[in-house]
Amino acid sequence: MDDTALSLGTIDVSYLSSSAECTVTRCKHSSEEWGESNSRPTVFRSATLKWKETLLGRNRPFVGRCCYVCTPQSWDKLFNTSIPSLGLRNVIYINETHTRYRGWLARRFCYTLFVQERDVHKSMFANNVVENVLNNSRVQNAIIQEASELAVNGADQLESRNINRIKKKAKRILQEMVANVSPSLIRLTGWVLLKLFNSFFWNIQIHKGQLEMVKAATELNLPLVFLPVHKSHIDYLLLTFILFCHNIKAPYIAAGNNLNIPIFSTLIHKLGGFFIRRKLDERPDGRKDILYRILLHVHVEELLRQQQFLEIFLEGTRSRSGKVACARAGLLSVVVDALYSNAAPDVLIIPVGISYDRIIEGHYTGEQLGKPKKNESLWSVARGVFRMLRKNYGCVRVDFAQPFSLKEYLDCQNQKPLPVPLSLEHTLLPSVLPSRPNYIVEESSETALPDSKDLSCEPLRRQLIANLAEHVMFTANKSCAVMSTHIVACLLLYRHRQGIDLSKLVEDFFSMKEEVLARGYDLGFSGNSEDVVMHAIHLLGNCITITNTSRNNEFFITPSTTVPAVFELSFYSNGILHVFFKEAVIACSLHALLNKRHRNVISGILPNVVSQEQLVRKAASLCYLLCYEGTVSLQEEQEDISSRLTEQNWEKSIPEPLSWKSDEEDEDSDFGEEQRDCYLKVSQSQEHQQYISFLQKLLGPLLEAYSSAAIFLHNFSGPVRETDCLQKLHKYLISRTEKNVAVYAESATYCLAKNSVKVFKDMGVFKETKQKRENILELSSTFLPHCNRQKLLEFILSFIVL
Repeated sequence: MDDTALSLGTIDVSYLSSSAECTVTRCKHSSEEWGESNSRPTVFRSATLKWKETLLGRNRPFVGRCCYVCTPQSWDKLFNTSIPSLGLRNVIYINETHTRYRGWLARRFCYTLFVQERDVHKSMFANNVVENVLNNSRVQNAIIQEASELAVNGADQLESRNINRIKKKAKRILQEMVANVSPSLIRLTGWVLLKLFNSFFWNIQIHKGQLEMVKAATELNLPLVFLPVHKSHIDYLLLTFILFCHNIKAPYIAAGNNLNIPIFSTLIHKLGGFFIRRKLDERPDGRKDILYRILLHVHVEELLRQQQFLEIFLEGTRSRSGKVACARAGLLSVVVDALYSNAAPDVLIIPVGISYDRIIEGHYTGEQLGKPKKNESLWSVARGVFRMLRKNYGCVRVDFAQPFSLKEYLDCQNQKPLPVPLSLEHTLLPSVLPSRPNYIVEESSETALPDSKDLSCEPLRRQLIANLAEHVMFTANKSCAVMSTHIVACLLLYRHRQGIDLSKLVEDFFSMKEEVLARGYDLGFSGNSEDVVMHAIHLLGNCITITNTSRNNEFFITPSTTVPAVFELSFYSNGILHVFFKEAVIACSLHALLNKRHRNVISGILPNVVSQEQLVRKAASLCYLLCYEGTVSLQEEQEDISSRLTEQNWEKSIPEPLSWKSDEEDEDSDFGEEQRDCYLKVSQSQEHQQYISFLQKLLGPLLEAYSSAAIFLHNFSGPVRETDCLQKLHKYLISRTEKNVAVYAESATYCLAKNSVKVFKDMGVFKETKQKRENILELSSTFLPHCNRQKLLEFILSFIVL
C-alpha cells in the first residue's frame, strides 16, 4: 500500500532552525524557561503546522477554557488575560516561605506549620445530613411504598412494623452513604501526603491561573462539582490534597462500594468519601431498588442545598487502556435532577484532567490478559503503600478546567432542537452494507425530540445528560497534559518498533513535543530533551531494552517484544492518542479511498487527488466504528475537518493546477456553492509519507482488533452468553499474538475485545436477549449470511495499511 501524506500543495514543512526547546536544570523543584535549539527536519511535521509556527516560540498553551458555544456567559466569567501567565506550581514543594514564620525552626517544621495554617473547620461541611434525608417527603413515601409491598407479599400484615423495618434499612444505607468529614483528619492526612508524595513523586504540578478560577468560583456561594478523569486510586486523594493546600474545602467524593473495606472505609468517610453501589437500579431479586435510588438522589440534593462540593468520576472505574473511557452519566443525572428540583440556584461544573508519568498501580497487564480483577482489601492497600515507598513514579500534572454553569448549559441546549439519537445500526451499517437502503437515514429526515422545555420527557432528559457527560469528558481529556512517558512509548511502538539510537530518539521526542504544543495541548514536563527522555526510559523500566553499540559508542533503545511489556507500553502510548486522533482518522480514511480507487481503476481522475466530501464521509464512518475508543464526538469531528480543509487562506499555498478543483465549474448552476466539491492533492514527499504512515500506525492496533473480531464472527455459533463470547474472542486475539500472526501485539488487550463486542451489538451484528439477568448473544438475521460478515471484514480492512 502507498504510504502517502495529505498536503495542500507544496507547503514547506521543514522545521525552522530556531525551534523552541525547554531548557532547564534537572533539579526536582526547578522553574521552567524556554530557550533556543536547532533541529533538523523530521517526519513529525504536518502541513497544518505552517500557520502555527508563531505559537511555538515562547508560551505554553492555556488549556481548559469552557465551550464558548454552549456556555458563552461562563466563557467570560472567572477568566482574565493575566491568568494564563501565572504559570505552574509544584504543590508538594513546601518551605518556610509558604508559612508565616521564618528561621531554622520554621524550616525544620515547615510541613507542620503549613498544614496548621490551612483553613479547614467543621462548619464548612454539611451537618444533619442523615436526619434531613430521612425526613424528606420523597424518602418517607418510598419507605411507605416498600412497606406496603411487604404487606402485599404476606411478609407481615402490620404496616407500622414494616415501616420501622424499612426505616432501619434506610438508616443502614445512609450510614454507608453519608460521609462525616473530620477537619483534624484532613490536616493529618495533608501532612502525611506531603511526606509520601515527596517520597515517590518528583513533583505534582498545577497551573496557578486555573486554581485562581476555582477560588473565584468558590466565592459565588454555589456548589461545585469536580469531574476528573480516573486513572489511579491516587485520584481520590489528589484533588482533596490540592484543594486543601489552596484553602478550598474538600469535596464529597463518590466512591464505589468495592472500597468499603474495614479501617480504610472509615478513613475515606472522614475525608469526605461516600460509597455508592456500582449498579443503582437492581436488588438481589432483580427488581429495581427504588428506596436506594431515592436515598441517593435526596442525599446529593441535600449536599448541594448546603452548598457542598462534589467529586464524581464519570468513567465509573479506572481506565485500563490509558485512554479516557466513555462516560457513565448515572450520578451526573442525579446532579441535573437536583438542579431542576431547586436544591440549588445553579451548579458549577469543573472538568479535571490528571496525567501521570507512571501510575502507582504500574499497569493493568494482568487484567488486559484476561485475568479477573482482584478485589480490594486492607492487605492490598498496605502492600500498595509499601510498594510505592520503594519506587519513584515521576511527575504528576493536574489541570482544572474553567468552571461553567450547569444551568446555562442546559438552557442553551433547550433552545436548540435536539436530533433523535441514532444507533450505529443507522449510522454505520449503511457504510458496511450499502445495498440496504432501509437503513440509510437522510439528514433531512432527522426529527427533533419532543418539547425541549419539558424535562419530564425521558428521551429528552437522557439525551441532554448524555450530551453533558460527553461534553465534560471531552474537556477533561483535552485538559490532560502529555507526559514524557507517553511520547517515548508512542515513538517506540509506532515509529521505531525495531529500535532506535538514543540521539535520534531525542530528536524525534523534541519534534513530537512541539507537535503536541502546536495542537493546543500542554506538556507535563520540562527540561532538556535528552534528560527528559532518559527520565522516561528509566520509568518505563523493563519495557525497554538498552544496549551499547560499537558505532560511536551510541546507546540503542529497543521496546521489549513480550506481550506484557507491549501492553504496558501501549497503556502509556494511549495517553497521547487523543492529540493525533483526528489526523489519524483522516490518514486511515485517505488510505481507504486511494486503495479503493486502485482496485477499481477509476478513469478520468488525476492520480493522488481525493474528493474532500468523500474523505469526510469515509472519516465519519471510521469515527462511528471507533466510537468507544475516544472522546471526540462525530459532530465536532466533521465540523473541524470541514472548516480546516475549506479555509480560504489555504488557497494561497496550493499550486494553481491543484489548488481548489471544483466538480461544479458553472457558476450559474442551480445548485450553487453548497453542491461544489473540493479536491485535495496527496503529496508524495518522503517526509509526508513517513508522517502519514506514523498516523496510520497509531490506529493500527484498534483496527486490527476490530478486524480480528470480524474474522472471529465467521466461526461464531450462538446463542451464547456475552461473557463467554467475550472470553472466546479475547482468547482468539491472544492466540493470534502468541503465534506472531498479529502485526500489533497490543491489539489483543481485553479492553479492545470488549469494545469490539459493544460496537457489533450497537450496529446490529449481534442480537441481544436477556435470560435470567444474563445477556445472550446470537448473530442477527442481517449477518447470518456469510457474505455480509465478509463485507464487514472488508470494510474494516480497508482502513488498515498492511
